[in-house]
Amino acid sequence: MTFYDDIYPFYPLPRTSFIFSTHLLTIILVFLVLTVSFLLILPGIRGKSRLFWMFRIIISFFIGVVIVALNFTSDWAEARTTTNATYKSFSSEEVNAEVGLHVGLYGINITLRGNPVNQLNETINYNEMFEWRDTIDEEYEDALERGLPNPILYIAEKFTLNNPCGLIYQYRYSGRYASATLWTAFCCWMVANVLFSMPVILYAGYMMVATAAFIFFSMASFSTIMNLPTCLFTIGTSGAFQTEYSSSFWLALATGVLCLVIGILVVLLDCLIPEKIREAFSVGVDNDEDEDVYFGEGYLNSNFLASVTTTPLTTLVLPTDEIQKDSHQPSLQELSIAM
Repeated sequence: MTFYDDIYPFYPLPRTSFIFSTHLLTIILVFLVLTVSFLLILPGIRGKSRLFWMFRIIISFFIGVVIVALNFTSDWAEARTTTNATYKSFSSEEVNAEVGLHVGLYGINITLRGNPVNQLNETINYNEMFEWRDTIDEEYEDALERGLPNPILYIAEKFTLNNPCGLIYQYRYSGRYASATLWTAFCCWMVANVLFSMPVILYAGYMMVATAAFIFFSMASFSTIMNLPTCLFTIGTSGAFQTEYSSSFWLALATGVLCLVIGILVVLLDCLIPEKIREAFSVGVDNDEDEDVYFGEGYLNSNFLASVTTTPLTTLVLPTDEIQKDSHQPSLQELSIAM
């Protein structure tokens, strides 16, 4: 140890840990604001439809925020182990810590937490993010310069381009295709919400089924990494370090099933009771109401009708030349001839 606040020589910069994705936080806040804004219109809705609209708004925005947030989460797959491993380079000192690898669609998140946290006169609690825009080689070199612990560097090295494991090719391409299909599912979700506000409820149900299909396609794309030969490696004294499906994957599955159930129910109800489902969504009822408008009883004034039902008159109009020749211009009564 040196006087650099427990940082080894040639690594004077203090570490900065990854805490929470700002993209994910922004997405959650935006959808929360939109949800609260739409819930403010509920007092203006009368009757039992108020409860239906509340559930409709909450479920719809829940599906939307999940689809977008899944693109930026870092726990589609994860691996954890507790081991004794060397802590720093050029040192034989070992620490007992829990090592975690969390894989997302845009990168990996590596955690290291000591057991206990304070060991070797240092707080061992790391949470580092490595994003692959093209590669993570630059971020790996930056991690070397910052002097991160050996377990974090060892796992990050497995995702570099020149590593024999080739994990970056598996996770990067599968993550790209999964992200693309998720954004397509988000577009289908927006179209479905527009169609729910129009008298085409059947097509809105079809778009919800399409939303579920693209969510399942994203899961299938990410699942391809599990069908490839895995690169097994060990950290310290632990066994094989291998990833498994995590919370984001199962959340995507639950959201896809929810969209599928909603879409199928809407299609079936539109085929069986189309009038009631249009009434529930407050669409397609204005025209029927306009046709059945009742204006009440009417009264006629017989005296007024007797005065206006007189014999029609025709007016004889003389040419302009004759009018100029004649110095005496006849009146209208003289030109009028009773038929």
